[in-house]
Amino acid sequence: MRSEVRILMVIAALSAFVAIHAQTGSSAAEQEFLMSVNRARQSQGLSALRWNEALATAARKHAAIMAQHGSAEHGFPGEPSLSSRVMQSGVHFVWLSENVILGSDVAAIEAEFLRSPKHRANILDPDMDTIGVGVVERGGQLFVVEDFAKVK
Repeated sequence: MRSEVRILMVIAALSAFVAIHAQTGSSAAEQEFLMSVNRARQSQGLSALRWNEALATAARKHAAIMAQHGSAEHGFPGEPSLSSRVMQSGVHFVWLSENVILGSDVAAIEAEFLRSPKHRANILDPDMDTIGVGVVERGGQLFVVEDFAKVK
């Protein structure tokens, strides 16, 4: 009985992954980060965040700029601020936060986000309801941006 339940849970998770990927065009790494964030939230009794493609577009643009610079920063000279980037993507929000990082693989980055008090606080913020993730690979490194929002 337990193995049947586990198999059904795995099938449901894979089905959800395929459905989200097909609807958004997001990368497998971006979806792994979404699932990791939602697992962490659900383990704390928080609701899962909804994917927002416009927010992901803003995150991807910033991840690409981070890759060009070879570092993880919240902003670079001449680049719009986080709130401006998100508004330009068409997202209307009440609250907004961001996690940025670079690393060699998804699992290590997920673990680092959860070890960092500030990143973890963003992930577990009960006021947030939406997420967009951008991942850009360059030179064997992943440049990752998680944008969180409470949308209007």
